[in-house]
Amino acid sequence: MFYNSLLNLAEMKKVNLKDVAQHVGVSTALVSYVLNGQAVEKQVNKETAERIVIAAKELNYLPNQIAKSLKMRKTHTIGLVVADINYRFSTGITRAIESEAKKKNYTVIYGSSNENEEKFAELIDVFVNRRVDGLILVPVENSQDQIRKLQKTDVPFVLVDRIFPEMETNCIALDNHKASYTSTSYLIARGHKKIAMVNYKTTLFHLLERNRGYRDALNEQGIKEEWLYEINTESRSGDMEKALSDIISQQDSFDAIFFATDTLALDGLKLLNNKEIKVPEGISVFSFDESEAFELFYTPITHSKQPLEEMGKLAFNTLIELINQNKVNKLICLQADLIVGQSCREILV
Repeated sequence: MFYNSLLNLAEMKKVNLKDVAQHVGVSTALVSYVLNGQAVEKQVNKETAERIVIAAKELNYLPNQIAKSLKMRKTHTIGLVVADINYRFSTGITRAIESEAKKKNYTVIYGSSNENEEKFAELIDVFVNRRVDGLILVPVENSQDQIRKLQKTDVPFVLVDRIFPEMETNCIALDNHKASYTSTSYLIARGHKKIAMVNYKTTLFHLLERNRGYRDALNEQGIKEEWLYEINTESRSGDMEKALSDIISQQDSFDAIFFATDTLALDGLKLLNNKEIKVPEGISVFSFDESEAFELFYTPITHSKQPLEEMGKLAFNTLIELINQNKVNKLICLQADLIVGQSCREILV
């Protein structure tokens, strides 16, 4: 009879703490202690606590999350801004962040900047206005001013993948110089002497570090010349066509092409296919990072692999540290793995 009356009340209106308290015959404060997990701390009688929990379930009591958030000064949401949700990198870290967030009862809301500075700033403003507890950001080119603006607020944030060395921020990134150096050294060790590198024309530090790693590996082996081809994002298709035509047409032909990103590698492989240049017989191909589309290519592509799951987990847990402790100074630099496929032939001297 008691629970029937509870169910009838639940059907009529939204149940609050006072309703639960009245039907159990206790104070609203006592109900609040129990439903907020403070029963032991507040020394609430065990039997009374059980009655309150049962009544709340039967009444279908739902806590007022907005009021709770205001009281606790936390919304248990974080904002995530990625560069392009279609990138394998973006989906990889997003999955890892969401998985970690679920363990700690956090909700992730995210958006894609599409490599646009204004969109990046707009998304940050939207998330901050929604009072997220913190932000995980994959910055775009020339977004330093937006990061500086964010530093002046009390919103905790962590940068992932792309960092600005001149700024003191919490970052989870890859050692791009070492990964590129290792990749180029691998090609040299297989007998390649003339290695073209194809990268974007950019000011982004992580991509410039890949150029530096490529140069350092060549110089260490006494190869003084470099063959760096830079692709503009606005004219990517045309620039790639010109770069590959130049690489293929030279009399002193290239041994290998090192693509600085998986997107560039995909563009390059398509063009090599169209030009009927076989990999690795005609030319060796190495990709910085992998793509699911590589599985469709007739030759397994040798590539460096970023630890996306680890990167996402570290980004989330670092942010939680910032949220709970206010100040954490972390610059975590991860290492890439070299995954050997069959796209880089061995040249016998």
